Amino acid sequence: MSPLITHLIPIILLLIHPHPTTADQSFISVLITQNGLDFAKNLLLTKAISKINLTPLSKIDSVVNIPLIGKVHVVLSDIKINRFDVGLSQVIPRATSIIIDGSDVTCDLGMKWHYSYGSSRIPISVSDTGTAAIRVDGMEMVVTLGLDIQEGSMKLSKIKCNCHIHDITVDLDGGASWLYQGILDAFKEEIVLAVEKAITKILSTEISKLGLLLQSLPKEIPVDHVASLNVTFVNSPFLNDRSLGFEINGLFVENRNETYSYANSLQPPVHCSDPSKMIGIALDEAVFRSAFALYYNAMFMHWIVDKIPQQSLLNTSGWRFIVPELYKKFPNENMNLNLSLSDAPDVQISLQQIDAAVYADLVINVLHRSDTIPVACISLVITGMSTVQITENNLSAHLKMDDLTMSLKWSKIGPLHMFLIQPVMWTIIETVFLPYVNARIGVGFPLPIVSGFMLQNAEIITSDSRITVCSDVTDEELVDRTQVYTS
Repeated sequence: MSPLITHLIPIILLLIHPHPTTADQSFISVLITQNGLDFAKNLLLTKAISKINLTPLSKIDSVVNIPLIGKVHVVLSDIKINRFDVGLSQVIPRATSIIIDGSDVTCDLGMKWHYSYGSSRIPISVSDTGTAAIRVDGMEMVVTLGLDIQEGSMKLSKIKCNCHIHDITVDLDGGASWLYQGILDAFKEEIVLAVEKAITKILSTEISKLGLLLQSLPKEIPVDHVASLNVTFVNSPFLNDRSLGFEINGLFVENRNETYSYANSLQPPVHCSDPSKMIGIALDEAVFRSAFALYYNAMFMHWIVDKIPQQSLLNTSGWRFIVPELYKKFPNENMNLNLSLSDAPDVQISLQQIDAAVYADLVINVLHRSDTIPVACISLVITGMSTVQITENNLSAHLKMDDLTMSLKWSKIGPLHMFLIQPVMWTIIETVFLPYVNARIGVGFPLPIVSGFMLQNAEIITSDSRITVCSDVTDEELVDRTQVYTS
């Protein structure tokens, strides 16, 4: 894959806005500010210029008729673009297209020239050769890209790709070049056409390659062996004079491609407190609920606890004064705890706060000889506050418990006094369950940023029912990967 194509993919994704055929639900919304558009445009031009520089042009071979001399055979060869510079440029989002305009473009070229002629008046053949320096001033370039959505994927098309040169000068060197400047001046138009054609061809070729690659981009970002993030594009763009936004589905899906339905839909635009940030990504709380529901339904929220910091609590002797009947029936027997979620966790996002609730059943098992004997089940409701942070391109979280409520679901060892058991359960939840959960959610899930680019100086804002990440974007190679941005 060419370096230009590799860098153009994330640029187009930053610039892109879908034109849907149907209205679908969206739970992640992305806004690209003018600074973000300018960043993408500048990177595009930088990569395009590196491709254009040192580009060879086609040889010009022609015969001209000179009065008093006759027919002169002129060949211009080894024509190369040595320097290409864009003085002014801008990116302009439109309702159905993106326009990238470059003006005040200058270009330096080098070439070799050769001529020969002979006539009845001059019985011998006359020829000469040398080099020439070419200066192009006042060039303009306009690239218009058409964008569309087909079955959740991007379709990129070239609407217009023009290059126009206003002025060109040719200075010859070698041989009796001062005598033949007039001859080569006659080839200025052909040189202009060759330069315009070469630049237009390079841009058109790269756009075509990019279009094919965009069509093949994955519609899901894998999180682990269980789940992926649905990143298909949906709905119409939301635009203003200085920004461009688009929506993606954003829900978690099983790797078997089963999806979950949620009633909420995200309403654009994305709001960032710092308008200079390049990109804003808003995630509805339904995104997190879909993740919890997926892992809950996939039976990945079930734990057997057989080791804890206070290991004495996993022997009936440790419960002698808390649940006397347990020790009476099973004296000095080892135990384990079977902890499983009774429902998918819930999350509520409000202004500057994220509340979470976890619903679980805790079954107390006695390990009697080779048997595992369940003796009681306690229903738990764990509530707490969560903080979120950005690590590289992942949004991760950390949960802190605020309260624990319990109720007895069933018992084979008589009534249990919850006020006696609660301190034990609190200790087990804080020392075993929460560290395990935080280790999992601390890994986080990927935000919709294409490989090769990284978030930088990210800001996290919580508001009614959504989390918004506002950030600059930079090349992955330039990022300090130790940076972590918290809410």
